[in-house]
Formats: sequence, C-alpha cells, structure tokens
Amino acid sequence: MSRSARLLKLLQALRGHRRPVTAAELAKALEVSERTIYRDIATLSARGAPIAGEAGVGYVLKPGMFLPPLMFTVDEVEAIMLGLRYVDQRGDEVLTKAAGAALAKIGAVLPAEGQATLSAPTTMPGPSGRFPENAVPLTQLRAAIRGQRRLDIVYIDGQGRQSRRVVWPVQLGFMDNARILGAWCEQRQAFRTFRTDRIVSALEGERYPGRRADLLRDFLAHLRAKAAPDRN
Repeated sequence: MSRSARLLKLLQALRGHRRPVTAAELAKALEVSERTIYRDIATLSARGAPIAGEAGVGYVLKPGMFLPPLMFTVDEVEAIMLGLRYVDQRGDEVLTKAAGAALAKIGAVLPAEGQATLSAPTTMPGPSGRFPENAVPLTQLRAAIRGQRRLDIVYIDGQGRQSRRVVWPVQLGFMDNARILGAWCEQRQAFRTFRTDRIVSALEGERYPGRRADLLRDFLAHLRAKAAPDRN
C-alpha cells in the first residue's frame, strides 16, 4: 500500500469512530506499526486534518473533514446508487432534488471503474407505489423535527375518526405506499406513528424538553420491540 493510500485509509478509519480510538487499534486495523500511526497522524494534522487527541488517550476526527468519493469501492458505489434511487422514487420533492444533486457530485469525481458502475449498476430498487397527497407539507414536518418543536396536529385515523394531538416529532419514514411521522404523543404518553396524508393540520409550538437524539434512540428501541416476535 502506498503512503498516500494509507493516509486516506487512516482518515477513513478515524471517520468510522465517534469516540477516540487508540493508535494500537488503528495499527491493527491498518496492519502497520503504532509508530507508523503516530507518524501518519502527525502528517495528516500538519496538512490540516482536524484530528484531536494524543498518544495513550486516542484520536478522533472532528466534524468538518469531508473525504471525497474517490475512496469508494465498487460495492460502496452500488450501495450509494441503490439508496439514491430509492430516495428518488419515494422521497418528497426536497429529498428527490437533494438525491439528484448528490448523484451529480459523486459522478463528477468517480474514477473510471466507479463511472462504469454508475452508468450500469447491478442493483435497482423495486417499483414504488403512489403516495397520497399531504395537507401539511413535509417541509413543515421536517422543520419541526430539526427544530425540536411540538406540533399540535389534527389527525384522521383509518376509520375516519378525527382527533387532536400534541406530539413531539422525531423522524419521517418513507414506506412503499405511505409516509409516516414518528412522534411522542403527549395524550397517549407513548410513541406513535402517524400517516402524513392523514395529518389535516399542524401548528408548531414550543420546543419540547430534552434532546432529539435521546428521543430518537428511544423511538427506535420502541420500533424494535414492536417488531420482535412474541415468545409467550
């Protein structure tokens, strides 16, 4: 492996860890000595890579360092293409536009092998369904999620019953034939999912307590528990 390739691989390894990782762990992953890791860390730092940490404690790549898709393997390009095509089929206008822009950026810098995969991928998403129209734009729901704002919604369930809820929006879900809003419901004191086409209105309120990251973690745990088979 050339030194430049090793430096890029080291950056990739650092980017894959949110917490500090020791030189010993990095050396094992890259199959080099710890001394080489220390030397390469110093080289990358001197070239402007935002690496924090020290010997004996560990290193972490701080936000702000973007690695170009030149590092992507053929399989990684396939995975990205599949994901972007899925978004293009099932995403709203904002995500569809973003997927197209991301594809153009990736395609502009891929090497020849990646370009071939881009033009003739071996995978494709299944056919997408038709999505009902939303009374409340997804951009409004997305803004509430990012702003961690309560939403006072009017919702119509599958039986046509109307109710009013105050929810803490956590995440949007893009299913094959519907889009959903995952949220904590104050009335039910539990997580609930709401089809976005059945949300008649949504008024943004005050910021909800706590952090969205914690709420999202609990929401995903709730979904996993619901999906787990009943062993009783």
